[in-house]
Amino acid sequence: MNKLFFTLLIALVACPSWPLQAQTGNKTPSTTNQSGAERPASISPSAPPTGSTASPSTVASTSVNKGESCGCELPVPEVLAVVNGTKLTLKDIDTPDAALEGQVRNLENEIVEARKRELDLQINSRLLEAEARKRGMSTTKLLEGEVVGKVKSPTDADAQAFYDQNKPRIRAEFKDAKDQIIAYLREQGQREEARKLAERLRAAAQVKVLVDRVAPPVNPSDRARVLAIVGGASITSGDVEDSLRPLIYSVQEQIYAKRREAIETKINDILLQQETQKRKVTAQTLLDSEVKAKTNKVSETDAQTFYNENKDRISGEFEQVKNQVVQYLQAREDNRALAQFAERLRRGATIQTFLTAPEPPTYNIATDDQPTKGNASATVTIVEFTDFQCPSCAQLHPVLEKLADEYADRVKFVIRDFPLAQHKQALKAAEAAEAAREQGKYWEYVALLFRNQKALETDKLKEYASQLSLDRVKFDQALDTGRFADKVQRDLQDGNKLGVNSTPTVFINGRSISDRSYEATKKMIDAALRNSTKK
Repeated sequence: MNKLFFTLLIALVACPSWPLQAQTGNKTPSTTNQSGAERPASISPSAPPTGSTASPSTVASTSVNKGESCGCELPVPEVLAVVNGTKLTLKDIDTPDAALEGQVRNLENEIVEARKRELDLQINSRLLEAEARKRGMSTTKLLEGEVVGKVKSPTDADAQAFYDQNKPRIRAEFKDAKDQIIAYLREQGQREEARKLAERLRAAAQVKVLVDRVAPPVNPSDRARVLAIVGGASITSGDVEDSLRPLIYSVQEQIYAKRREAIETKINDILLQQETQKRKVTAQTLLDSEVKAKTNKVSETDAQTFYNENKDRISGEFEQVKNQVVQYLQAREDNRALAQFAERLRRGATIQTFLTAPEPPTYNIATDDQPTKGNASATVTIVEFTDFQCPSCAQLHPVLEKLADEYADRVKFVIRDFPLAQHKQALKAAEAAEAAREQGKYWEYVALLFRNQKALETDKLKEYASQLSLDRVKFDQALDTGRFADKVQRDLQDGNKLGVNSTPTVFINGRSISDRSYEATKKMIDAALRNSTKK
């Protein structure tokens, strides 16, 4: 239920296709970063710029095909970097092999397409809210009755029929794919019912769309331009743009990362070329002596060790995948040696880079009627979107509590719920935490949830209430009737609007932070406190 408000209201958009190519098959070995996300081993080393100077003049970046603007373009410096006196431009990094600006245009086009959908989403959202008010119920309850409740749960026979029809394109046995097929068929049914609901609401309401195409505002005042009128209320360009802010920033980040990676790779190429000229040898001779000769050779024992440590992520027995694992590990060793050589070249070079990272947006995040520690009037507010079944949330919680205690009345620490769909018990656990908050034991109850993440069934949630001597009749009734379900849904809806897509997600004064370690978060709080005193 936690995504219904957003995934179902946009039912007028074509349904996604079944992910037939993503079921099973051999899994490529991968490395894991500190956040737990898998990623391939890095090939192109990077280094911070040295001798920073004022940025050169800038030019507008390439916009979407056929001149259609995404409204997200950031200025790109005419000179991206200077390497030992050699200038590097956008043309230098957009090689035929990289096709960089084509990738940029594809990313920008995501916003163009999202802007087209957003107006429909906002119209449907307002119609749903109005209908819920008319019936005296929440939007969640309305969706449960008009969408979820009208979809029959797909049977094993339905899943088998789908599997048989698509078997050539599903790389998995039926027993392994069945649950995902059933979930897909259920979602398709819900989308169809949502489409019908949207059509009924639109037919019965006064909806006037004033534009053929939703274009980005050309200036701040253009944000007031009215795009549609729903029941006498206007939907403006600003309403659409505010909803797109998380996506726009995400796209800008991806574009920056791609360009930055291309710049760093080109810097390495330039340094390699300069070194070959200095030594009067070919590039291959230089790489043989400085990289190949210094690369560790991967043995079968190394491959066996890697396989044993990652067996749960690798399909097949060791003998079946041994060669693939050896090749992967050897490529990783080659990349490590190459990175070390590039770093040695960088240490002896003068490098300046001028590409600027996009500025993260600052959001106004509602904190009313939420679990709060600290000073309600503090100038610095920490908001965490959490999931009680998420191990990373359990690790972060004591860190944030410690900081809240250390800063006492100088900060306000607020928790909002964001139970992820894959955590089946997190939604009810969030409701239980609210039921405990009603009796003044929120923080104590949350501590129990995080200590017992593998035991969050409803009977366990009630047992924890007894451990804290809560009024069980009152607690059980709140949990059984879903009294606080709407509060959790509100958090989910607000989190989606803010671009929250994982947990934990932390904002300090409305700005998301990526490094959530104690030291980094403390620095961010101190910076926010300093900024608040300047105002």
